[in-house]
Amino acid sequence: MDGRSTGEGRRDGRRLAAGNGRTGRPLGRFQGVAEHALGIDIGGSGIKGAPVDLTTGELTRERVRIPTPQPSRPHDVADVVRQLCEEFAWTGPVGITFPAVVLDGHTMSAANVDKHWIGTDARGLFAKTTGLPCEVVNDADAAGMAEVAHGAARGAGGVVLLLTFGTGIGSALFTNGQLVPNTEFGHIELRGKDAEKRASSAAKEEHDLSWHEWAGRVEEYLLEMEKLLSPELFVVGGGVSKKSEKFLPLMTKVRARVVPAAMRNNAGIVGAALAAPGPNGPMWREHLEEGTGPSKSA
Repeated sequence: MDGRSTGEGRRDGRRLAAGNGRTGRPLGRFQGVAEHALGIDIGGSGIKGAPVDLTTGELTRERVRIPTPQPSRPHDVADVVRQLCEEFAWTGPVGITFPAVVLDGHTMSAANVDKHWIGTDARGLFAKTTGLPCEVVNDADAAGMAEVAHGAARGAGGVVLLLTFGTGIGSALFTNGQLVPNTEFGHIELRGKDAEKRASSAAKEEHDLSWHEWAGRVEEYLLEMEKLLSPELFVVGGGVSKKSEKFLPLMTKVRARVVPAAMRNNAGIVGAALAAPGPNGPMWREHLEEGTGPSKSA
């Protein structure tokens, strides 16, 4: 069952989500939905989504992208999320990424989106607008979930740190397959300033750094994170991961393995779907355990 059904099913979804109030957690018929979820990835310039097979991490339909409304006020963004649900005639659980610290479904910061998001009950807003059970997760955490469940970190034990290099540096930390949410390691101080000011992809472009020069900055940052966390694996994500052969071999001082992300452009959508509400909480708990051997005994 992939969550698609008739208009009657959609009305059921509205009633069930509303009946569960603030949480938007699944009730009734949604308890049977365990293998598919709709993933929606909210970014500063675009909002994209697709249904996901949670057992394989593959999109079951071609993804759809809608430009992020400007200004990106909560109700305007929620309306785009509703449009995506309707585009796929979706009536099952929905997972949604957001570029912010997310605590109990509330967005507590706002990166590249309207400041009205700060303190918003995003989970409740999306559930009310779509009439479906929804969950909201930090965007970097979602990318990490995708890599641990189906990508470059699948089967990895111990401490794993995903770092996404883009406008800033996003981070997702896992220990034995368990997510430590809302880390903001891009703001670790490096040479008197936020690390992302020196080592992000944007910093490379802004300062016109060669691959060798930028790799030196990234390596310095990884060595600092290694000193703090002693990870066994770094996963390097973001658009720059497509060119990993140009800079990863230049970093020779890092003890931990350093590998490029595997999920790439689908990481946000797949991670969002893994965060969708299931019968026993977010679906990622079951699927990350399946993908990470040591977590079963954690």
